[in-house]
Amino acid sequence: MSWGGLFQIVNTVALLLWLVLILAPRWTGAIGQLRIAGAGGLSLFYVVLVGTALTVGFGDAPGKAPDFSTIAGIRAIFATDGGVVTGWTHYLALDLFAGLWIAEDSDGRRINRFVQAPVLLLTFLAGPAGLFLHLLLTRGLRLGTHPA
Repeated sequence: MSWGGLFQIVNTVALLLWLVLILAPRWTGAIGQLRIAGAGGLSLFYVVLVGTALTVGFGDAPGKAPDFSTIAGIRAIFATDGGVVTGWTHYLALDLFAGLWIAEDSDGRRINRFVQAPVLLLTFLAGPAGLFLHLLLTRGLRLGTHPA
């Protein structure tokens, strides 16, 4: 399969997982299942891609290990389609993990799902920004909570 095909698959899978997280009802154990199947699955795929890079390369220099120690080495990795797909999978896995943590933390704090949705959407689009907003809302402001 081509790198473009793998990119489309990983993007589609991540989008579907985020839609489930944001829009679907949360039954008991849903977040745990999404964590294992979603973030865990994306993480496993990332490990396979890194293993590929370390053993056979991404097609740019087969058998040559990537250089993670310099900016030029990182630039060379991301100059390949394989490097882009691997890096993007890394972002998708960790952003989804952060989103799952945000949803679980928000549910535990009884934060309304309508307040959660834009925070989760921001996390999907720009992971650290969504995480920052969640921390601001839950540790700094008390919006959207229900009385205990």
